[in-house]
Amino acid sequence: MDYAAAVAGEIGRGKAQVRATLRLLEDGATVPFIARYRKERTGGLDEVEIAAVRDGVRRMRELDSRRESILESLRERDLLTAELSKQLAGADTMARLEDLYRPFRPKRKTRASRARNRGLGPLAETLLRQEGGRGVSSAGSYVDPEKGVDGPEDALQGARDIVAEMASDSPAVRRRMRRLYLEGGRFRASVIAGKEKEGSRFRDYFDHTEAVAGAPSHRVLAMRRGERELVLNLSVEVPEEAAASILRDEFLKGRGPDAEQVEMALDDCWKRLLAPSMETEIRSVTRERADRKAVEVFASNLRSLLLAPPLGRKPVMAVDPGYRTGCKVVCLDGTGALLETATIYPFQGEGGRRAATEALARLLKAHSPEVIAVGDGTAGRETESFLASMDLCGAAVATVSESGASVYSASEVAREELPDQDVTVRGAVSIGRRLQDPLAELVKLDPKSIGVGQYQHDVDQGLLKRRLDDVVESCVNTVGVVLNTASPQLLSYVSGLGPKLARRVVQRRETNGAFRTRQELLEVRGLGPKAFQQCAGFLRVPGGPEPLDASAVHPESYGAVRRMAASLDRSVGDLMESRELRRRVRLADFVDGDTGLPTLRDIMEELEKPGRDPRESFRPFRFADVHTMEDLREGMSLPGIVTNVTAFGAFVNVGVKNDGLVHISKMADEYVRDPSDYAKVGDRVTVRVLSVDLERGRISLSLQGAKGS
Repeated sequence: MDYAAAVAGEIGRGKAQVRATLRLLEDGATVPFIARYRKERTGGLDEVEIAAVRDGVRRMRELDSRRESILESLRERDLLTAELSKQLAGADTMARLEDLYRPFRPKRKTRASRARNRGLGPLAETLLRQEGGRGVSSAGSYVDPEKGVDGPEDALQGARDIVAEMASDSPAVRRRMRRLYLEGGRFRASVIAGKEKEGSRFRDYFDHTEAVAGAPSHRVLAMRRGERELVLNLSVEVPEEAAASILRDEFLKGRGPDAEQVEMALDDCWKRLLAPSMETEIRSVTRERADRKAVEVFASNLRSLLLAPPLGRKPVMAVDPGYRTGCKVVCLDGTGALLETATIYPFQGEGGRRAATEALARLLKAHSPEVIAVGDGTAGRETESFLASMDLCGAAVATVSESGASVYSASEVAREELPDQDVTVRGAVSIGRRLQDPLAELVKLDPKSIGVGQYQHDVDQGLLKRRLDDVVESCVNTVGVVLNTASPQLLSYVSGLGPKLARRVVQRRETNGAFRTRQELLEVRGLGPKAFQQCAGFLRVPGGPEPLDASAVHPESYGAVRRMAASLDRSVGDLMESRELRRRVRLADFVDGDTGLPTLRDIMEELEKPGRDPRESFRPFRFADVHTMEDLREGMSLPGIVTNVTAFGAFVNVGVKNDGLVHISKMADEYVRDPSDYAKVGDRVTVRVLSVDLERGRISLSLQGAKGS
């Protein structure tokens, strides 16, 4: 197969672009590196398109591998004909390939195989020809008690079993039946008797039918979970007459005794073989489709969370709130290093409140944090109210998601970073560092623990991991990494490094001191020219002797920048500092075999703001004066933060314990196809309260008609 041509057709790009991209990928280049530094070769393909080339070729190679395995199996058994070989070569999907192979696939003993072993294959062939009653009238000649054929009816039954299996294995039947299921099938879910109470969260599916073609991913996954937890019965149904019509079209040729036998076999085929087989296949297809959608929703949410605005290298105080066990308070310097810890009890009487006020006042004076990060878990809003009653010495207060903080605090990473602290201190430190740099802190966690997915434990875990790793790698390399302060976890996502080299980079830093230049990366054991090429442009070394090391300009392009500066009789530093000098550079003069205009334009854009962070600037956020669901009233307009986006809407934190749901139908005045077009994780929105269900803990919100939205 010409992989490049096939993928080019799928993504709507030129074959030459795809071939060049494929060569780079096969040479070990990463998606971020190709997208950023090889635009001339790929014709400007972006990360999404490059990943599509990689994944498309992987899928086609898997198809070819399976094709070769099938061909080898058929050759070994002397079953491969020229016509079958041609059909297999033309199969462009795994389903089509398996359909063609199905009649020849080695089977366990079946009713049909036993009938063939009893010599009834010719009788089945005679029945299929449907020449009046020749088959029926000849059934007696197949009687052989020694083979288990005791009479004509035994012979006909065996022949029908063979016809039924042939019909079930027919590629034409399966192709048409698959289309019937996908276009006309319906899911049917019902509650298992006696499971109504314990399975109440699935009550929407206790008596539910829905078209397969239109079933959204979240409902497919919910029904499957209900079935797996033994709350729901789930089936896929199609109109039986439509299914029977397909079988008759393919196998029934006329009337008469033989045709009646064939019709009986087709009925048996449908009920015993084809319906169960097709239901299993369609359930697999719809699950794969639902998995892909759920994974994409998760990936989009994760990207938004990782690229949330950072506070930056500024001192912070972080508070992990609690009632009975108190609030754990930590002070961090601008690098995230722990300076001091304390535990306060502002909710344990007047004495506790007074002592908490005195302790915080001392910490504020000693460490002068710019922002106080408060975890959004239990007692979070009460802690914010307590802080609002104090003189905070100019410090702002920011709410920070605690999702996954407890996972981090008990992890090996946390034990390595904070070996002398208990889990409560580690959790508070993580909250503070998330405020300083969400990306740098969240890469230490398994993305599934961050809380922005939907049915993430139900979907294909391999697919989920590959996609989320892509997102984290993309975000890390989009932002860039400061070489001398990055954690091993953050460095491991830099293009070309990985966990082993990342740890060696840190070890070299700890042993020999800070890197002065990017070039010193080549001193790291095991980091050769290839890895250096891939990673160098994404690593920043500010304050070193080479000013370009602090930028996203790749070392392979330093010569071009120096030639630009020399053409103006100035230094590289002068060129970076002066917009007027940069305007005088004629990029066309510096195009050569390795560097084209796309790269030169990127260089000039980077020189404008060397090493700039593409993320938005941090802004503090304040909730309205509501703390519990009981404080909410229908019609209220409230500020909130989007915490999760799903296929059916967006969840918004309005400052109470439970997030509210903005259903897809309430996101805009026009039809909304995809909620992510209207909301992203971290967005600040104004919502209107539609209803509050205290018993079920549900809040219904709307983005329509909210004042200030």
